[in-house]
Amino acid sequence: MNRRDFLKLTIASSLLASCDRWTAGDKVGLALGGGGARGLAHILMLEVLDELQIRPHRIAGTSIGAVIGAMYAAGMSAREIRGLVDRLTVADDESWLGSLFEQDGSRWWDFIELRLGSGGLIDTGAFASFLMETIGVSSFDQLSIPLKVVAADFWKREQVVFETGNLSPAIQASIAIPGLFNPLQHHGRVLVDGGLVNPVPYDLLFDECDTVVAIDVSGNRRPKSDDGPGYFETLFNTLQITQAAILREKMKHRPPHVYIRPPLEDIRVLDFNRVNEIYQQATPARGKLMRELRRQVSI
Repeated sequence: MNRRDFLKLTIASSLLASCDRWTAGDKVGLALGGGGARGLAHILMLEVLDELQIRPHRIAGTSIGAVIGAMYAAGMSAREIRGLVDRLTVADDESWLGSLFEQDGSRWWDFIELRLGSGGLIDTGAFASFLMETIGVSSFDQLSIPLKVVAADFWKREQVVFETGNLSPAIQASIAIPGLFNPLQHHGRVLVDGGLVNPVPYDLLFDECDTVVAIDVSGNRRPKSDDGPGYFETLFNTLQITQAAILREKMKHRPPHVYIRPPLEDIRVLDFNRVNEIYQQATPARGKLMRELRRQVSI
């Protein structure tokens, strides 16, 4: 090979590397953020990974992101997760809490127990048991994909990351939204929703992954009237304000390689009955993720 051919090859290789910097051999990290019912949008993002046959090297999840992440890490496909959600969510003309209080045994009441006076309205133990039974996994070491689950220490005001041991307490702690779900007493700690400390935990993946994909399902809320927000609106949106501030600062320090924020408008934390609307609103983000991955992944 003469000098001219060598230079041509070198330049071509450099251009190829710049255009296709993420190859199929790269270790891909997937971070799934919290957001209650808005987290159902994660399923559409997982469908993109399945379609492109991209298997994450690591997954990190907070709150609903931990739930969806656990199902995916256990080996369920996006289609299987969607099918499960379709069986569990209530009809479009019913509210999630309405179905809960009606004690409809075919839905949420079977695995979420109502308790008062324990720091929250709902205990998450039965839901976690249902999830473990559904995915056929009870511990982190049984997962097909390593998973990190984020919770918050109520008294120390710090992040707690689960990645070994039993999976159930990790899920219970991560989804324990203050005022709604009971805090989890675990090994001398009081644990609550991980969104209070790390709403989209992509930063946990940098050390082990070449490329980090973050899915932010925080969505947007608009005022409905001049009367001001009600009790639960005030509670949940206050948490969203805190989480948005945390994420903004993280993004300034070190953003993920791929950041997707589905345009979810006016979906409340417990609007699981609006699953079809959530999918519809998240569809543009699904397309965006598909386009971005196709540009960067050798398939």
